Amino acid sequence: MIPTTPPNVQTDTPPESSWETWLQSPPGQYILQSEQELFNQAVVDVFGYYALQIGLPQINTLAENRISLKLMLLPHGIAKADGDLPYQPIEGIPEELPFADQSIDLVVLPHVLEFAQDPHQILREVDRVLMPEGRVVISGFNPASLWGLRQYAGRLIGKNYLPREGQFLSLLRVKDWLKLLDYSLDRGHFACYRLPLRKEKNMTRMAFLEKMGNRWWPIFGSVFLISAIKRHRFGVD
Repeated sequence: MIPTTPPNVQTDTPPESSWETWLQSPPGQYILQSEQELFNQAVVDVFGYYALQIGLPQINTLAENRISLKLMLLPHGIAKADGDLPYQPIEGIPEELPFADQSIDLVVLPHVLEFAQDPHQILREVDRVLMPEGRVVISGFNPASLWGLRQYAGRLIGKNYLPREGQFLSLLRVKDWLKLLDYSLDRGHFACYRLPLRKEKNMTRMAFLEKMGNRWWPIFGSVFLISAIKRHRFGVD
């Protein structure tokens, strides 16, 4: 199979982070539902033999993709074999992907870079395992949004709105990193225009802002998604 040397298996389950807890909140569920639609559109026409999602098992970013073998990289102690899962779980860390060079056709990074200590290393690893003309899809929070401003203000007074451990990256920065790796930017989207509220009923009332934001201030969506294609030639680093 694709994995090279298997990582050491650990039995201890990592403690739940504030990110995982936040995803269970009304704003977190809103983000997951909105991004599911974005990922469905981004991966539906990507073909190949192997597709990989790195982390965030709360969302199946490969649900609409037609690649037969779908993998999900999960932390040690989380990945468990289950015939009912829509993907094959693989234990490992994104900084050291347990896959051979140029072996994956599609890699999806849902909010991975902004919660990593070394996002550059993760992108280098993705570049290593991705096939030439393969595709990478990345999502993240947009710091240039009302949610980003709310988080910035919250940190000043010790009341975070988004997960405290996140270091949110702008779309422009992610684009620059991909260009340095010789990737061709394929498409990008912003989404989630509701106000940064906490209660579900209040967020539901803000649903009308989705169409308005998408039309009148699209670049200020709370999240972004970008898709890029690896333009390296075979056998050339």
